[in-house]
Amino acid sequence: MLLDKLNISHYNQDALSAHKKRIQFLREEIKDPDAIIQKLEKFQVAIPSWALGTGGTRFGRFPGGGEPRNLEEKIGDIGLLHALNRSSGAISLHIPWDIPSDPAKIRGLAAQYGLRFDAMNSNTFQDQPGQDLSYKFGSLQHTDKAVRKQAITHNIGVISQGIDLGSTALTVWLADGSSFPGQLNFRKAFQRTLESLQEIYVHLPENWKIYVEYKAYEPNFYSTTVGDWGQSLLYAKKLGPKAFTLVDLGHHLPNANIEQIVALLLMEEKLGGFHFNDSKFGDDDLTVGSIKPYQLFLIFNELIEGMNARSMDHAWDLAWMIDASHNVKDPLEDLLQSVEAIMISYAQALLIDHKALDLSRMENDVVQAQEILQNAFRTDVRPLVAEARLRVGAALDPLYVFREARIREKLVKERGSKSFATGL
Repeated sequence: MLLDKLNISHYNQDALSAHKKRIQFLREEIKDPDAIIQKLEKFQVAIPSWALGTGGTRFGRFPGGGEPRNLEEKIGDIGLLHALNRSSGAISLHIPWDIPSDPAKIRGLAAQYGLRFDAMNSNTFQDQPGQDLSYKFGSLQHTDKAVRKQAITHNIGVISQGIDLGSTALTVWLADGSSFPGQLNFRKAFQRTLESLQEIYVHLPENWKIYVEYKAYEPNFYSTTVGDWGQSLLYAKKLGPKAFTLVDLGHHLPNANIEQIVALLLMEEKLGGFHFNDSKFGDDDLTVGSIKPYQLFLIFNELIEGMNARSMDHAWDLAWMIDASHNVKDPLEDLLQSVEAIMISYAQALLIDHKALDLSRMENDVVQAQEILQNAFRTDVRPLVAEARLRVGAALDPLYVFREARIREKLVKERGSKSFATGL
């Protein structure tokens, strides 16, 4: 379903006068707003193919109707999001949930919506129908070499599929670990996993990257073989220059200082990308910015400072992707809210006067350092985000247009009230 610029312009008309007043007020309040708007115009967040249907827990799943029934419809939904906000210009596939039957056709379809393919994600944390060997006790870490070989072959196949789609990265998240003491030899599990990743690494094309994702717990609860950023960094350094750590905001123990993790990974030139979400307790997969918006802002502060120190391009030099899914929201509305939260936090962090902040730090003026950060965070930058959308032909208020145009109702009518998207 395509929303053309003419339709979006129609919806923008009602809000245009009020928006102009808000943006004019900000122009008088902040320094060089156009530079921030230009950065916002370029910034893109990839949408995962598995987030387009309602999620679930081990207790149940409650589909909302109109969910995409195949990869083509998923691409259509992401194209719709991108038409609304012009900040969702990439799709990230999870294999084998979304294997393209005709890669050239799928790539062409995505191009029609202005989409490219971001990192490919391999799944060895579930047993699939017809699979020869089970991953119950791990995949790349498994004690049985045949199981490890099966998982390695799957990842190499994902690279091949990504090449056909124009992707340039592979994300590996492992459920491997142990649930009870004595179940696993930690050192040998790490070594087996490293050897498996090394076999995958040699199949990466020259321009590709591999992102090693970590997670503190779940589905294993006593240990995970890539349990934190330090273990991921170890793998990345041992693998080589095409290997990087990927940070998922929900994959940490409570109260972890993610800002510090980000800063150090950037310093080591081993931060590859982000999976954005939010959480109250663990890997809750909640809407970005719904629980800890100040933490998200602080993370972006470190990202911007670290990237600027290395003259990195904010829009392209790291992989930005949402990884969230929940039972109680319309998935497309949730994604619109998540992208909006990311853009707001990014814009707020761009307001920070880093020279003044550095001076406060050198003088040990803790109060002033806090004031500099919180003044930026408390600035309502939504008009800047909306102006960036307006300039590229998107909606001033994407969620309003989604609801006013009754898009979910149209999707239910087209696909039915009982359609299920593939994925978790």
